Amino acid sequence: MTQDSFWIMRTFNPLFFATFAAFIALLVIASLLVKNRSEKTKKIVLITACVVTFIGFFVYKYFLSIDTEYDKLVIETRGGFSWWAELPLQLCNINMILIPIAVATKFRPLMSFSFFLAPLGAMMALLFPAVGFTDCSIWLPRMLGFYGTHFMIIIEAIALVTFGFYRPKFKDLPKTALTLIVLLLIITGINLLLIKTGLYARANYFFTMEHEGISILKLFWSWIPYPVIYLLPGAVILGVYMSLVTTPFAIADAIKKKKA
Repeated sequence: MTQDSFWIMRTFNPLFFATFAAFIALLVIASLLVKNRSEKTKKIVLITACVVTFIGFFVYKYFLSIDTEYDKLVIETRGGFSWWAELPLQLCNINMILIPIAVATKFRPLMSFSFFLAPLGAMMALLFPAVGFTDCSIWLPRMLGFYGTHFMIIIEAIALVTFGFYRPKFKDLPKTALTLIVLLLIITGINLLLIKTGLYARANYFFTMEHEGISILKLFWSWIPYPVIYLLPGAVILGVYMSLVTTPFAIADAIKKKKA
């Protein structure tokens, strides 16, 4: 492997794992630094991280807006770059907004939603990157923005647990599913509004309208070729995922209770 080829980012290559490890290390360091701090300090740290990510998100989108190569790449699926297609309303990046609200209000269903859905949504984006975000140098502004934003969203969501704001329980799962359904309906409404008003004819937040060529969503569409409901297989994956994540916490709580 040459020095230049090392900086080419693609799923599961050495650079991908090195970048992931660096962000996990950042989470571990931050969690250790705030371990014995007050809840107020922890809130400030996490909310500040989300604000910085939010600002970085729009800086990244600005560079995307002037990226002529990217514009050509998404002509077929999106009709080219449009600010209406780049608002923070996707399943992963909406959590830059929801996590600070959840932490500030201590609203448990919202923390549960962000803890489970933000890493899952962001990781799906990283594992199944859209056109223009793979097999390119990590030093391209669009690559730095895409991977930096998604990895930050993952660690900010996990920080809800490592900072002590949230501990998953099985009783949270129905409320998490309900929160997802409510947001799904709201986002679908936004998509339809953008389409019907002509502001953006290809509005597709939460990918409710179509798969946009993403491999796993294309598979779902091949099974159920209808907007919104084609995402139903994802509900099964989500249920399994939330159960697997919650189980170690439930076992640890049961052992602790038994010892007490």
